[in-house]
Amino acid sequence: MSTYTNFKIETDADGIALVTWDMPEKSMNVFTAEVMEELNAIVDATVADAAVKGVVFTSGKSTFSGGADLSMIKSMFSFYHEEKTKNPDEAAQKLFDLVGKMNGLFRKIETNGKPWVSAINGTCMGGAFELSLACHGRVASSAKSVKIALPEVKVGIFPGAGGTQRVSRLTDAQSALQMMTTGQSLTAQRAKAMNLVHEVVEPDQLISAAKQMIKDGLKPVAPWDERGFKAPGGGIWTPAAAQLWPAAPAILRRESAGNYPAALAILKCVYEGLQLPFDTALKVEQRYFTEILRSKEAFAMIRSLFISMQELGKGARRPAGQPKSDLKHVGVVGAGFMGASIAYVTAVAGLDVTLIDRDEEAAAKGKTTCEGLVKGSVDKGRMTPEEGAAILARITPTSDYNALKTANLVIEAVFEDRDVKKAVIEQVEA
Repeated sequence: MSTYTNFKIETDADGIALVTWDMPEKSMNVFTAEVMEELNAIVDATVADAAVKGVVFTSGKSTFSGGADLSMIKSMFSFYHEEKTKNPDEAAQKLFDLVGKMNGLFRKIETNGKPWVSAINGTCMGGAFELSLACHGRVASSAKSVKIALPEVKVGIFPGAGGTQRVSRLTDAQSALQMMTTGQSLTAQRAKAMNLVHEVVEPDQLISAAKQMIKDGLKPVAPWDERGFKAPGGGIWTPAAAQLWPAAPAILRRESAGNYPAALAILKCVYEGLQLPFDTALKVEQRYFTEILRSKEAFAMIRSLFISMQELGKGARRPAGQPKSDLKHVGVVGAGFMGASIAYVTAVAGLDVTLIDRDEEAAAKGKTTCEGLVKGSVDKGRMTPEEGAAILARITPTSDYNALKTANLVIEAVFEDRDVKKAVIEQVEA
């Protein structure tokens, strides 16, 4: 087979091709135009090679993939607005065709005639999980670092590469909507319980388990391409659906106040898609994704929450000649709920925190608030008890301002009173 910039391919004695995604000079794999071109060529090559009986797709990095490079999504906005100035009538159609490229590639994998298994070794987000959903088998590592999500709604768009249609055909509609409209992350075990992955195995067994699925005769056909397929729960014409669908838009409106058109588009994609043959449903999703990309909300959210945040993280607003700060110790003055919460997220980020209030009792109360936040995260499976204990160990409550002498940064979070704030700042600066 050919050599590729972003992928390595090894075919074993059983005819199973191991495709390893490992982008050079990148800390995380992301979808780019080049990646999609190479992946398309790999599909063609494995189909044409009679020696290849199946494909295992995995990552060569500690994470699987963060999904699409949102700079690529931003370029779609630019493309649309450029085309709109030339010919408004054709601009939307050209954007629609552009949007369909990733969807078409994943459908090509799904219908290529040879089994593909996704071996998820770490964080698997957005388009990367949509690719995995298009594979005929999915095996995830049991490592705690594995997080699976379709978080696009958080940046103003939605899973537009088949995600709304495949998730809603693998798990019940309510769980599918909850996952996609909130962008929540799933553990490997939770994803398996939702029928989104087939197996969860120890990290060192991941590739062998994925290959074994192919050896065991994995069918290269998606469930929805089988005759007689029915969505979990029976689709939208059931008593349960009659309770879910009338309420879903109202609940979404209550939670979002109508400010997230992409979340509403998810509801439309799932509701309409479940009534249609799969390929037609993909076109419905493609249509709504095109509509969302034309919205001012999506453009503003991607620009502000992702593109601009990345630039800020690289120091775009740093004054010339100002060296980068290396924070290790942060002081938080004010141990009320806000101050305690700031102390908590700072400790979660790995920094030592001194939490100060007017007396030891008030400071200790702030630490107790942090303990409650840790307990909530542990109970929800977001961290282990050991990780929680390490976070709390980084938070030191006290009333002694001398403890701030080694702090690189001090955050004031006291009561909204000018005199109180003035007194606190004077003590910090003393």
